[in-house]
Formats: sequence, C-alpha cells, structure tokens
Amino acid sequence: MSAKNHLIKLIVGAGQAAPAPPVGPALGSKGVKAIDFCKEFNARTASYQPGVPIPAIITVKPDRSFSFELKSPPTGYLLLRAAGIPKGAPKVGPGQPKVGTVSLKHVYEIATIKKTDQRHEKAELKGIVKSIIATAKSMGIDVVK
Repeated sequence: MSAKNHLIKLIVGAGQAAPAPPVGPALGSKGVKAIDFCKEFNARTASYQPGVPIPAIITVKPDRSFSFELKSPPTGYLLLRAAGIPKGAPKVGPGQPKVGTVSLKHVYEIATIKKTDQRHEKAELKGIVKSIIATAKSMGIDVVK
C-alpha cells in the first residue's frame, strides 16, 4: 500500500450506516473494517432524524486507521423537505410549472445549516443564500418572500 492517505466520499442515511454496500465495499477496498466506521457514524448522526442523507468524507491513512468529517445534508434534500415535495421538476425553464415553493426564511435557515460546513464557514451568508436560491430554481422550486 502506498504511503498516502485515501479519501472516500459517501452519503449515508443518518443512523443507518451498515457494512453493506455502499459503505462496506468502499472501506473494505482500503483495508478498513466497515463496522468500526458504521458504529462511529451512527453515534455521531444520532441527533439527526433517521435516514437524513449525511455526506461523509473519510480519510484512510496508510496504517489503515481512519478519520471522517460529516457535512450538512445536501442542499437539494433540504429544499425538498422545506417545500414539502418528494422530488424536483422533471424539466425546468421558462413556461415550465413550478413544483413547489419555499420562503426566503426557509432559504436563510438552510444557509445557516450549510454555514456549519467547513468549506462554507468563511463564506458570507448572502453568498450561500444566492447559491441556495439558484439550486431551488434549478429544481423548479419558487422562492417567495
């Protein structure tokens, strides 16, 4: 095995990590016992509603030890929940119907959640809000005041 760290990116339901695919094969191929990751992931995501998709970035070291960082749920998932709809629009564009609406207040709440991620911690809330509004638009969700 080479002397460098390996990064594995997974999205797993909160409290639902199990050694089955996708977790088991992804970690097993790097020599990590999936059950060790699953126990720690499930413990660290216990405060979330079960099944909420949580991105995890796992760093596997050459000695097969690992650490991982949890991110906030994907923006699209949070927007769908806020809008109370199961999925985004199949087609988006002028003249296409909107599939749901979210308030600006919801957008700011989502931005506050996203701000907890390491990659957003230095970003301005305004920039995160603009990004979320763009994601909503791409999903056919209308943002209203």
